[in-house]
Amino acid sequence: MMTTRPAGCSVFLVEDEVMIRMMVADMLEELGYGVAAEAGEISEALRLVQSTDFDLAILDVNVNGKVITPVAELIKAKGRPFIFATGYGSSGLPVEYRDRPALQKPFQLETLAQMINSTLKSAAV
Repeated sequence: MMTTRPAGCSVFLVEDEVMIRMMVADMLEELGYGVAAEAGEISEALRLVQSTDFDLAILDVNVNGKVITPVAELIKAKGRPFIFATGYGSSGLPVEYRDRPALQKPFQLETLAQMINSTLKSAAV
């Protein structure tokens, strides 16, 4: 059973593969989350982190061959929770962020819902 999202909860999504980004955005909307912004490149993501208000971010670890670390650092500095999405497993995460939640690609709607719920609960503590 999926729990309902907090009112007004929005997600910032970074994914370089357009079809995957569209699919995840659809999944988020199906779960009742708003998509605050989407980025397919590191430079775009860095700009959007600074100019967009969001409650949670979902970050592809490898964006066009570049590691997402600079974006993760900015989000961490803003005090916002984030989830990594990776096809490489937790060993593919940047070393300094291996304690962060990670979705193994491909993931199902229920797995996404559970990860978001647990991440938001942990951030609220």
